[in-house]
Amino acid sequence: MAYRVKNISLAAEGAASIEWAEAHMPVLMIVRERFAKEKPLKGVKIAACLHVTKETAALVRTLIAGGAEVRLCASNPLSTQDDVAAALAKEGVPVFAAKGESGDEYYQDLNKALDVKPNITVDDGADLINAIHSKRPELIAGLWAGQEETTTGVIRLRAMAKAGALKYPVIAVNDTPTKCLFDNHFGTGQSTLHGIMNATTFMIPGSTIVVVGYGNCGKGVAKFARGMGAKIIVVEVNPVEALRAHLDGCMVMSMKDAAKAGDLFITVTGNKHVIRKEHFELMKDGAIVCNSGHFDIELNLKDLDSIKKFKREMMPLVEEYALKDGRRIIVLAQGRLVNLACAKGHSSDVMDMSFSNQALCSEYIAKNKDELSENRVYDVPKEIDNTVAELKLKAHGLGLERLTPEQVAYLKSFSEGT
Repeated sequence: MAYRVKNISLAAEGAASIEWAEAHMPVLMIVRERFAKEKPLKGVKIAACLHVTKETAALVRTLIAGGAEVRLCASNPLSTQDDVAAALAKEGVPVFAAKGESGDEYYQDLNKALDVKPNITVDDGADLINAIHSKRPELIAGLWAGQEETTTGVIRLRAMAKAGALKYPVIAVNDTPTKCLFDNHFGTGQSTLHGIMNATTFMIPGSTIVVVGYGNCGKGVAKFARGMGAKIIVVEVNPVEALRAHLDGCMVMSMKDAAKAGDLFITVTGNKHVIRKEHFELMKDGAIVCNSGHFDIELNLKDLDSIKKFKREMMPLVEEYALKDGRRIIVLAQGRLVNLACAKGHSSDVMDMSFSNQALCSEYIAKNKDELSENRVYDVPKEIDNTVAELKLKAHGLGLERLTPEQVAYLKSFSEGT
C-alpha cells in the first residue's frame, strides 16, 4: 500500500492547512526555492518519523523538491493531523499515520517508513533509530547519518553513544540555538497552554500551575502561563535551574509540596514517572494533570489506576479518574503530548526555523557524509544555524548590525587595556 491514512477525502482540507503553514514559513520557502534549482538531495532516500502536522508537510515538500525520496510516519499515536496526512498521500507521498492509532499500528507504520532503506533518518524521539538498532540492523550499512528533533531523543542518543551502542552518526538538531531557544521555549510555551484550554476551557488567570521541569520547554510554559495571570510553582532537580526559576519570580518546591497546592500540573522533563502515586494522593479535588514531554512516561498512570474507583471520558481526551476517597483527578491526552493531541502544536512561524535546520542538515549530510565518520552525536554546523537566523531576520524586515574592521581587530587582540 502506498500510504495509510485515516480518511483520504480530507485531502483538500489538509492542502489548505499546508498552504497556511507555508505562508508563515518564509525561511523554509527560501530553502525550497534553492533546493528545487540545485537538487542537492537527488537520489537520497529519507525516512522521517515526525509529528504529521501542516508544518511537517512543508518540510517533506521541501525535501522532495531537493530531489529526495521521502517516507513519513508519525512520531506519536495522537499527534497526526489526519487532513494533512491525507493531503500528502494525495500528492503521492508515502505517509503512514492516523490519529489514535494503536501501538501495533504505530510500529507497523514506522517499519513501512524504514522500508525505503534510508540514507538519512529524521527523528522526533529517536524511535526510528531505536527500531533500526533493535529490529532492522541490516539497514545500518546504507545509512549515512540521522537527525534528532527533540530533547528526549537527544538524551537517548547521547546515552547510546556513551555506551558505544550507537551504530551511525546523528546530528542533534534539537540542541542548535535556532531550534531550542525558539521552538522549545516559545513554541512549547504557547502550544501547551493552547492544548489545555482547547481541551478544557480551563481558566489560566488566578490559577496555580505547577511546571515540572525548568529547561527550555519549562521556561516557556511558565513564561506564557505567568503572562496570562497564573501563579507558577516550579519543580526542578537541577539547583541552577531551580535558582533561575526563583529569580524569574516563580515559587520553587519539591513535588510533594507542589502536589498539595496546584490546580494544574504540566510535566516537561523528558524523564520517567515525575508524578507518581504519592503525589496523586496529595492533590486537591479536580486537579488537572497533563504532559508536554515527548513520551507518555512522565505521568505514572498505572499508579493513578491503582487508586481509582472508576474512570470516564468527560470530553475528547479529557479523562476523569474518580478516586476511592472521593477526589477526582483529570488527565489530559492520556498523558501524551497535550499540545499536539489536544491542539495543533507549535505555530508555523517558529517551526520555520526548526524545519529549515532539518532541510539544511539533510543537505549537509548528503554533501559531507564521508566526514561524519564517528558514530556519535554531532552538533548542527554553526554556519547552518547562522544562516537560518539571518534569513529569519530578513524575512521579518529586521536589521542586523555589522562589526567594523576596528571592532573585529579589537576582539582578536589583547594589547589594549584600561
